[in-house]
Amino acid sequence: MIRLSIVPLSSLFEQFHSSPEGLTGEEASRRLARYGLNEPVPVKRTHGAVQFLLLFANPLIIILLLASLFSALAGEQINASIIMIIVLLGMVLNFVQTSRSARVIERLRETVASTATVLRDRCWIEVLIRNLVPGDIIRLTAGDLVPADGRIFQARSLQIRQAALTGESMPVEKQQGDLEEDPSSPEEAKNMVFLGTSVISGTALALVVATGEKTAFGDVASLLARRPPETEFERGSRKFGFLIMQTVFFLVLFIFTVTAAFHRNPLESLLFAIALAVGLTPEFFPMITSVTLSRGALHMARLKVVVKHLASIQNLGSMDILCSDKTGTLTRGEMSLAGHLDPEGHVAEEVYFFACLNSAFETGIKSPLDSAILNYRRPDIEGYQKIDEIPFDFDRRRLSVVVEKKGERFLISKGAPEGILPLCLSYRIKGDQRPLDAESRLKVQKMFQELGAGGYRVLAVASRTIPVQKVYRAGDEKDLVLLGFMTFSDPPLEDAATAVHSLKRDGVRVKILTGDHELVARHICSAVGIDTDRIVLGEEIDRMSDSALAGVAEKVNLFARVSPGQKNRIILALKSRGHVVGFLGDGINDAPSLHAADVGISVSSGVDVAKEAAEVILLERSLRVLHQGIMEGRKAFGNVVKYLLMGTSSNFGNMFSMAGAFLFLPFLPMLPMQILLNNFLYDLAQLTIPTDHVDATFIHKPRRWDISLIRNFMLIIGPISSVYDFLTFFVLLKVFHASEALFHTGWFVESLATQTLVLLIIRTAGNPFTSRPGKPLIMTVIAVAAVGALLPFTPLAGILGFTPLPATYFFFLAGVVSTYLLIVEFAKRKLMASYLRHTVSRGSSRF
Repeated sequence: MIRLSIVPLSSLFEQFHSSPEGLTGEEASRRLARYGLNEPVPVKRTHGAVQFLLLFANPLIIILLLASLFSALAGEQINASIIMIIVLLGMVLNFVQTSRSARVIERLRETVASTATVLRDRCWIEVLIRNLVPGDIIRLTAGDLVPADGRIFQARSLQIRQAALTGESMPVEKQQGDLEEDPSSPEEAKNMVFLGTSVISGTALALVVATGEKTAFGDVASLLARRPPETEFERGSRKFGFLIMQTVFFLVLFIFTVTAAFHRNPLESLLFAIALAVGLTPEFFPMITSVTLSRGALHMARLKVVVKHLASIQNLGSMDILCSDKTGTLTRGEMSLAGHLDPEGHVAEEVYFFACLNSAFETGIKSPLDSAILNYRRPDIEGYQKIDEIPFDFDRRRLSVVVEKKGERFLISKGAPEGILPLCLSYRIKGDQRPLDAESRLKVQKMFQELGAGGYRVLAVASRTIPVQKVYRAGDEKDLVLLGFMTFSDPPLEDAATAVHSLKRDGVRVKILTGDHELVARHICSAVGIDTDRIVLGEEIDRMSDSALAGVAEKVNLFARVSPGQKNRIILALKSRGHVVGFLGDGINDAPSLHAADVGISVSSGVDVAKEAAEVILLERSLRVLHQGIMEGRKAFGNVVKYLLMGTSSNFGNMFSMAGAFLFLPFLPMLPMQILLNNFLYDLAQLTIPTDHVDATFIHKPRRWDISLIRNFMLIIGPISSVYDFLTFFVLLKVFHASEALFHTGWFVESLATQTLVLLIIRTAGNPFTSRPGKPLIMTVIAVAAVGALLPFTPLAGILGFTPLPATYFFFLAGVVSTYLLIVEFAKRKLMASYLRHTVSRGSSRF
């Protein structure tokens, strides 16, 4: 790879059987088949059959299969067959649903996948980065991710950030041409670009010389491919799994202790303990969450919000602070030129002419301001030749070009007034050049501040003649003559004020982090209803410690004249106070902030660097669209919470009842296969939870994982269920004088009826009669309860160990179910009251 930098370019084209005219589409396809996809760490695409077989690696599945084997060896072929059928049905359901969810999220990712500009069949086209091949010709511009390793053969003011390779955040200047000496490392090759780096400014054409694992980044990708930071959803899932594991362990330990004390049949007790463990474990949790989140992702995509990772949905819903720039968020982002004024405020054509020269010849970041200048009324600039360019950066906040006409060279600088005025020694009015003394400097500052207070974006334009030299640098931006100001108008979006109000109402505060002048930012923020009583400037942030900034960042909504590094500090400061922070950005230097935020949000029109760093992509840049996405994220998380509350409370109640009955009954309270069937039917009833409605009271505030809520539901609702189970045991034994088969049947029907119908109670924090469930959920709940009641009267009854129930039992059952649901309703309201009052705020993480 290193030696390719010193190979003559003509030889390199010959070596890769390519030319500056690029490859044909047919040849590119052949090379793709030969070299493989351009992925530094190849994605393992497992065949569907292999994915299904991998489901057998689940410890619970292994336990069930062993239980089936032990039952068969003990002569219980029916038990063994039923366990096997239930296992296979559950696995098929899991596989089908999760595969469907995976296809949904993959299609969504495809819609926002990064592309590269490639010369194919002599036409510039956009192709997915992973489809690049050696020999391709790629075009690079500011904001692009470098899609492969390449040798530069044309370049203009090209600067590359190579932090992904070197860890060095400062950009490196690249150039075309052959090197005389072989560099010691790839990143030192000034005539090459590398996969994983990004273009800060300038343009280039490059020949792709390596893709995928053959790239410089591919050599270290396996070392760098660390697991991304754990999201709050993943952390909550892990905590939940640990809670279930603890409960299962102590329950099974209790069963074996009782077995030893009462000298029960060891094999029978083992199967019973295994069945209890399975019954308590919500084995469909991964499937339910995957289906729920993918369904939420699909709904969000219809609202023009694409989620790249399912776990990010909950982070989006729990976000309570959104940090963003004002341009394109509060405003249209479509700048229009409002005026071109000399330093005394008079219309001046000279100002526009020099600004146009600067914008026309720059090759770095093309901002909306440049488009507004060039689209306004381009003057005749024929005869001017560009000599050099000093690219824009966020510290200088200006860009300069050097042009020549008739042997005379001019340096023209354009940028923020704060970055231009200190460099000026004089100003020009109608051809009359005057010294910029203290008095005139104050007048000029007052003028552009008044323009900013009126909502105008202001750029200063300055120039000077400059001697001939080989290279021009930032140090040459001195002794300038102030020509005047360009003013731009970007009015607030019509729905910005409504969107800001909606976000605030639903628990999300909008904070504006902008590089603009504070007066311009205040005007826009005030127009859309964002409080701007206090404004913090970038220079103030530099003087603050991290702890001081954290306190200020919570209270202040507008930060002006801030650099990308300062934005990053603000986000980290807010996170340190327990907030869930989202950042909306689409620029070249937004990537660090997108990574630092809990939820990185970009737009489809943003640069590749930003889109790659973001977890959520907006197909339309609008706070209204983002607000809709946040609400959908909360709905998806709400349905996940429902499943956890329902499953853990009901399962724990049933298993607690079985463990208690195990103490005093001369037989098992329910056969292992009946426990598994009961659990399987209950899980079927919950499969439609992803389609259910979510209460407005749940989604009007950010919600986070609350393991204590799940634990309380399990420890309070579960025992209520057990009380009714013990009542059923008493009635079956003392009133109906039940045999072992009748006892099993009666409790199976009561258990399934109560734990399925209670779904209609627990699914809402409010009144179940006013908050109606979705049709699929109510249909599955009623169907499962009906199946449980009818099974004892079917030909399967004998196989399953059931016997027909007397008609009078169903009168008792109706009373049990109705009073049980009523008591659970009261208990549920008490438990949910504190959770619903809770909102994401300082120190609110509930683990």
